[in-house]
Amino acid sequence: MATSSKAKKKTVRLASGLKRVRQDAKLNAANTALRSKYRTVVKNVQKAVVAGDKPKAAELFKAAQAVIDSVADKGIFHKNKAARHKSRLSAKIKALAA
Repeated sequence: MATSSKAKKKTVRLASGLKRVRQDAKLNAANTALRSKYRTVVKNVQKAVVAGDKPKAAELFKAAQAVIDSVADKGIFHKNKAARHKSRLSAKIKALAA
């Protein structure tokens, strides 16, 4: 077949389109960085829970809440997804006491 699997990328010529491309690249980089930070803080809390270190897990969770909320506020994740993740992490930390 003559068609390739990649879609052809059209070159933007209008000034407004060029500006949009620049803005999209900047926003994409910012969103990717925030998403990465979110994953890192969640992973750190989960590692502390697996290790059984409740005080450290609680401390990391407190810091993670701010990151999770900021990601939800910026619209990268839905607010209910953020609430679900906070709830599940909190439940895991509370289960350490038992």
